[in-house]
Amino acid sequence: MRSVLLYTLARLAIFAATVGVLWPLMSHGIGLVFVALIVSGIVSFVLLSSQRDRMSAAVVTGFRDRRRKLEESRTREDA
Repeated sequence: MRSVLLYTLARLAIFAATVGVLWPLMSHGIGLVFVALIVSGIVSFVLLSSQRDRMSAAVVTGFRDRRRKLEESRTREDA
């Protein structure tokens, strides 16, 4: 699940950079956070698409492995 951590850290870094850029342009407060969330979301959508795909594949693989292990343990209990 390393890819999930890397994607999350990249999203947080983009958000922090967006806040840093918008800080001098906007008044402080909830408006700054709201605009930074929207702008960083759009930037992340464009810049992190390949990393998002890798994260998604890792999550799906993890769920499939867990499901397979669960099914194996169920069949061992039944035998």
